[in-house]
Amino acid sequence: MNEREVILNELAQGLRPLPLGVAWFAGLSADEQFEVLRDLAGYCLQARATREDGEESVDRAGIRPTHTPAVLLTRGRLPEQLTKIVNLPQDERVKAFRLLIALLAVADERRRARYCTEGCSHAWHALGAAANPDPGGA
Repeated sequence: MNEREVILNELAQGLRPLPLGVAWFAGLSADEQFEVLRDLAGYCLQARATREDGEESVDRAGIRPTHTPAVLLTRGRLPEQLTKIVNLPQDERVKAFRLLIALLAVADERRRARYCTEGCSHAWHALGAAANPDPGGA
C-alpha cells in the first residue's frame, strides 16, 4: 500500500484523527484532491457501500444533509452519484472528502464484520496492528 492508501484507510478506521486528514487533504493541489476523491469513491465501491449507508455517513462526516455531497449520496444509483461527488467544484471538495471517508468507514465496518471476523488478508485491515503490535504495552 502506498502512503495515500494508508492515510485514507487510517482515517476511515479512526486510527488517524479526521481533522488531521482534512488538513492534509486541504493542503493538496486541486489535481491531487481530485485523485484522492476518485480513489475514495473506488474504495467505497470496493467495500460494497450502498445508498442506504448515506444517512449514517452524513452523520459521521459532520456535514449537513442539505450539503450537495450529502444530497447526491442519498439519491440515485451509487456509482453515478459517487462520480458526481468526485467531480464537484473546488468549494465542495472538503465536504466531499469528509463524506467519502465516512462512507468508506460505514461500508468497511460492515464488510469487516461479515467477511473478516476470522481474519483476512486485506492489508488495510492490519493497519492498527502494524501501528501498535503490542496493544498491552508489555
